[in-house]
Formats: sequence, C-alpha cells, structure tokens
Amino acid sequence: MPAKNRTKIYVENGYYHLYNRGVEKRNIFLDQQDYGVFLCYLKEYLTPRDEKQLKKILANTKTSYREKAKILKILALNNFSEEITLIAYCLMPNHFHFLLKQKNAGSIDQLMNSLGTRYTMYFNKKYNRVGVLYQGVYKAVLVSTDDQLLHLTRYIHSQAQIASQGQALRS
Repeated sequence: MPAKNRTKIYVENGYYHLYNRGVEKRNIFLDQQDYGVFLCYLKEYLTPRDEKQLKKILANTKTSYREKAKILKILALNNFSEEITLIAYCLMPNHFHFLLKQKNAGSIDQLMNSLGTRYTMYFNKKYNRVGVLYQGVYKAVLVSTDDQLLHLTRYIHSQAQIASQGQALRS
C-alpha cells in the first residue's frame, strides 16, 4: 500500500498542499542565495510572459546575440502562469510548503518535476555533490473543505514566521 499523500489524485480547479524535505532530513537551503535561487525559479515558472513581445525582440536585427540567447532560454522554460496560482508558501531550511490552485489536472506534477530537477541541479553543482536532494517525491494533499483551506493558509504563514525568526537569530 502506498504511503499517505504519495498517491496523488489531481482534479481540475483543485487546491493542494504540497510539501517535501531534504533526503535524510538534511537542509536543502544552506544560505540566502539558495532561498533566492529557489524563489527565482518558482517566479519564472509562475509569472506570465509576453511571448509575442519576446519573439518581436528576437526577430529584431539590432538585438544582441547575448540578449537573443537570454530570450531563447526564457522561451524554452516551462511556464505555468495560466495553469497554477500560488496561494501561500514557506521555505524552511530542510523543507518547503506550497498551497496552490491548479486549473488543469496535470499542471502540478509538471511544475514540481521542473522545479525539483532544476533546483537539484543548481544545488548539486554549487555544493559539488551528486544524487537526490529530496526525500522521495513531493507529497500532495487535496484540500477538500473551506475549513481545511483556511487552516493550511494559517499553518503555512505561521511556519513562514517561525522561519523568518530563526533566520533573524542566525544573522
């Protein structure tokens, strides 16, 4: 029998609590840059992009090769801005929580696979390591009631407060 919250049932317009932690409960964020990179990747995946404008800049003969390379990289990235809305998140040293809403049934899995792979590649390169970063596949819980949605929002925000207090103490 699969472990709780590993078997994921995705529904259209569903709200989900997603979470994962480092393998062997190790930290997955070792410094402020790690938090920033993770959030930057998340932002790139969830921020709408103006593909028409990007392609127009790309077609312009006055655009530098460096700028064109940057635009091609942006266009190649997955983008979930039409599919997923981030409601709340919290990054702790050894784990993270997301509360989000997905429009279509497969969007979360694509986002989490892209984000997890990309961040693991960054982390492994930065810290000269190999192998998995997370303790298994992320967990997902379908939010089924308004009370559960309200509770999760409070919980994630309280965890974010705890995390920021802990960072202030370490500074």
